[in-house]
Amino acid sequence: MKKINSKELRSLYLNFFNEKGHAIIRSASLIPENDPTVLFTTAGMHPLTPYLLGQKHPAGNRLTDVQKCVRTGDIDEVGDASHCTFFEMLGNWSLGDYFKKEAITWSFEFLTSEKYLNIPVERLAVSVFAGDEDAPRDDESAQIWMSCGLKPEQIYYLPKKNNWWGPAGVTGPCGPDTEMFFDTGKPACGDNCGPQCDCGKYLEIWNDVFMQYNKKEDGTFEPLKQKNVDTGMGLERTVCVINGLKSVYETDVFAGAIECIENLSGKKYGESDDVTKAMRIIADHVRTATFMLGDQIGVTPSNVDQGYVLRRLIRRAIRFMRQLGIQKGEMVKLAMHYVDFYQEVYTELVDNRQKIHDELNKEEDKFSKALDQGIKEFERVVARLNGTVIDGQTAFRLYDTFGFPIEMTTEFAAEKGLTVDIEGFQAKFAEHQKKSQLGSEQRFKGGLADHSEKTTKLHTATHLLQAALRKVLGDEVAQKGSNITEERLRFDFSFSRPMTKEEVAEAQRLVNEAIQAKMPISCAEMTVEQAKEQGAIGLFGDKYGEIVKVYTMGDFSKEICGGPHAENTGDLGTFVITKEQSSSSGVRRIKAELR
Repeated sequence: MKKINSKELRSLYLNFFNEKGHAIIRSASLIPENDPTVLFTTAGMHPLTPYLLGQKHPAGNRLTDVQKCVRTGDIDEVGDASHCTFFEMLGNWSLGDYFKKEAITWSFEFLTSEKYLNIPVERLAVSVFAGDEDAPRDDESAQIWMSCGLKPEQIYYLPKKNNWWGPAGVTGPCGPDTEMFFDTGKPACGDNCGPQCDCGKYLEIWNDVFMQYNKKEDGTFEPLKQKNVDTGMGLERTVCVINGLKSVYETDVFAGAIECIENLSGKKYGESDDVTKAMRIIADHVRTATFMLGDQIGVTPSNVDQGYVLRRLIRRAIRFMRQLGIQKGEMVKLAMHYVDFYQEVYTELVDNRQKIHDELNKEEDKFSKALDQGIKEFERVVARLNGTVIDGQTAFRLYDTFGFPIEMTTEFAAEKGLTVDIEGFQAKFAEHQKKSQLGSEQRFKGGLADHSEKTTKLHTATHLLQAALRKVLGDEVAQKGSNITEERLRFDFSFSRPMTKEEVAEAQRLVNEAIQAKMPISCAEMTVEQAKEQGAIGLFGDKYGEIVKVYTMGDFSKEICGGPHAENTGDLGTFVITKEQSSSSGVRRIKAELR
């Protein structure tokens, strides 16, 4: 079996699928374009949503990429052997082109070929859909696997919860998948041991999703007109598995970061469970924060949405750095290590190096003040205390509001001869975790964003809004993110001050004027350079490659975008701005509706 690092795996994967006729496309932003289901890009398929639903991709119908992803539902699990908040997802895509035979055969070739990962066939196991009243057993996938060389005992039939993807909501594209696992060689945990176990014998490497059904409103399933293949291989996890490492934190992705933390703290990774966990959390959280700040759209710390998640990650990293005795201001050294490590793959980190540096220092200053306030609050708690025990709810409030880890509260309490109700704290903490996970599940129900007629019109309106804002406020305005539901649009844009009432009213008037002009909306494919020459605004150009789609609305708006769009501005109705507010430092937010 081949020993490879992250850079080699990226290169091998992209080159393999490029040789199979796939166009290599760049990673999209971590901030989803008009997807209300999730705060961050959580899978490779998110940026490709319009094309999975039938739109033509400028690069063709066979694509491959390495997508930056963030998942934050398990932040509190980071520190174990496998959880990461940021990760890279290797993917290959068929948009109505090839299907199961090619996808499975190529997966097998990449995993087992001497030229690529060279995993012995006997060390593989796969799972396929077992079938139910909605769809038949996926014997086709099983037969293809056996034709590749797998034995029947290496193939496991599992139910929907294991081997079915989607739909994203109540209705929409969905289908069975086949998952690939590496057999570690550990003994089976029992007669029913298999890939569905958590015993550690089988580690998932790759997943091929076959979107072949459409779930209708009545709950029945019909075959899709355009069948897609959507695959995902976690880069960090795969490097860990094929190198026989115990955790992703031992891969080259984290090795330099861990060494940097050791130098800053004077402690050694592995010297104790507490030190190891702290170093893993710091390494993970600072990497994620670096990518969020350095993203081509990017966010800054705030108290809402993506900015809140970023703030939480930075502050949690700071707490564990203090636990290791690392001095204030040293976080940027670790962030700069990541900028250097990823500079060839993600050039946006280099472009935003100064922003990363400045924002991390600013947030560390703010958090230091919050901790000082927390110490004052702790003193007030002690002064009001009736007895010698700080209750769990109070300890949790110190954690949630002021950033006090329970260890800090316990330490301060011990100095005053007090104890803390740890069980009560853990109960409140578990309740908090459950709410966070439910919120995460609600935002990400499977992946495909809602592209109904209403959201399509609202998406079109964001183009008109941006054009109007640039006319009213100047070329300083650039889109920093958007979020669309069936009820409203939310548009974040770069601007240094609050808009006046007159400016808001004028922007609204200009949008409605463009709507009333009933301008046809045209789309043309061209190179990025041609788009720029024509004056198109390129907000998300990196994710489309050399050929991009440019949507034009009269002489009012011209933007590079993937869609979806209405056919005529006159279809939109009446545009109403309901709120203008701050989103984060240097970024304003507008909420608006179509009535």
